[in-house]
Amino acid sequence: MKDLNVIRIFIKVAQLSSFSKAATSLNLPKSSVSQAVTMLESTLNTRLLHRTTRTVNMTSDGELFYQRALGIISDADDLKNLFVTEDKGLTGRIRVDMPQAVSRDTIIPNLSSFLKMHPNLEIELGSSDRRVDVIKEGFDCVVRVGELTDSSLIARRLGSFKVLNCISRCYVKNHGLPKTLKDLKNHYIVRYSQTLGIPDPGFEYLDSNNQLQSMTMKSQLTVNSSEAYLSAALNGFGLIQTPIHGISKHLASAELVQVLPQYAMPDLPINILYPNRRHLPKRVSAFMLWLEEQLSVFTK
Repeated sequence: MKDLNVIRIFIKVAQLSSFSKAATSLNLPKSSVSQAVTMLESTLNTRLLHRTTRTVNMTSDGELFYQRALGIISDADDLKNLFVTEDKGLTGRIRVDMPQAVSRDTIIPNLSSFLKMHPNLEIELGSSDRRVDVIKEGFDCVVRVGELTDSSLIARRLGSFKVLNCISRCYVKNHGLPKTLKDLKNHYIVRYSQTLGIPDPGFEYLDSNNQLQSMTMKSQLTVNSSEAYLSAALNGFGLIQTPIHGISKHLASAELVQVLPQYAMPDLPINILYPNRRHLPKRVSAFMLWLEEQLSVFTK
């Protein structure tokens, strides 16, 4: 357990970027915190932290060790609580990642209900368009929208999001309303690419034979984040094709208008992914069940 305590000290220093703050948080002398980290670096034969008079930052080895250490401490906490009765409640940390729109519109507004049921839990929530490395970065679970590529993870299918073709009211005012596929040749589309410079397929849709087709459209703007994608549409830069989940309130307010519903993209599958663990921590199982309930309104 002594080695685990040393790892806990390193994690706290890394999180707070300060030996003094870590010492205060852990109620330990600063010298003890510094000695623990030095001993850990000596044991591992590598430098984990860059130290200056003003800041403490992790080295590349420190970043790697930190991510693995989070998982080790999490597993240790699970072992400690393995035979704790349910009435004492769930404890520990849950690290989760999900798309920005899911966290912004559904999970964060309702998260207090989950934490009221489990007040001793701590949530670390990441939300970006980047597909995180679940194992390397120490995530307990992630929500993914779209086709899956990582076969090393266990997937729990929640359903799928319907994808809509939308334009804004100000776009209609300036460019008119497209009513047929041929009309799209005279309209603009907002391009989305996680890596700028990679060609975007243009307007995509399922034909009468249920085959995916694409059509080139004019474009003046390419973005690499879902937030910018939605903002570009709202500000009249062109048509977007996006899951209904992230735009429902803008449809309700008529800021966005659905167009060409007969030429829709395939529905996007939504899954919860988690590492292949034989015994999934109870806190993670409880959180995934809650996630499924929150997203059930939008999935089918």
